[in-house]
Amino acid sequence: MTSEQISTLFGLMLEYTVPTMKIFGFTLLYSIPLGMVVALLKMCKFKPVSWLTNVYILIMRGTPLLLQLIVAQYSVPYIIKSDICPDFLRNMLSGVDIRNESYTFNMMLFAFVLNYAAYFAEIFRGGIESIPKGQYEAAGALGFNKVQTFFRIILPQVVQGVLPASSNEIITLVKDTSLASAIPYMEIMYIAKKQVPTYASLLPLFMAGLFYFVFASLLTVLLSAVERCFTHTWKRNIKHIARRLFKRGNA
Repeated sequence: MTSEQISTLFGLMLEYTVPTMKIFGFTLLYSIPLGMVVALLKMCKFKPVSWLTNVYILIMRGTPLLLQLIVAQYSVPYIIKSDICPDFLRNMLSGVDIRNESYTFNMMLFAFVLNYAAYFAEIFRGGIESIPKGQYEAAGALGFNKVQTFFRIILPQVVQGVLPASSNEIITLVKDTSLASAIPYMEIMYIAKKQVPTYASLLPLFMAGLFYFVFASLLTVLLSAVERCFTHTWKRNIKHIARRLFKRGNA
């Protein structure tokens, strides 16, 4: 390939970085809060709720994301034609234009969010359950109210505990966005595969891989900085609590 062709290909990759970033950004925006809700539902003492939540998590974690994307993309026509589909649902879905680009993005995002929310839910649940109940009691003895206890003592520890695992999921999401090319959705990997026969070269795929690598590397640095920040906050709060305990003991 000539330098001009490489330059053109590079510009094309940059152009389709935006759709890839949209998948990544919106998935995190919706899946993290949904994951927290799912984690709380799984910890619910009402057994039917926790059981259904476990089934949802098991399905999302036990089946490939690619399969979930394909099912989400092509499910609407089959649901409409199904004999067991309720009339209200059929009427609601009949106005959906499956050839619209927004439909493809919305269904793809739906699959991504449900999948990653299940993983984040397990991470958050582990972080919450790792905090000893004695810390709540100790904070109350020191005069902290529930809000202060949560934001100054519990939350920094939970965030610090879940950040490494959450960071891994976020980095994995960067690479999983390439699965959207199977729907198909116009993002970096889809464009790269389209350019391979055009240029009779594998260079477009290598360039796409470079984009993912750079993006993941930048996120790794950013997440490491965030982790250090929360570690510093947690240690500062622990020192503050220790000083208060010392003063109370002397009093």
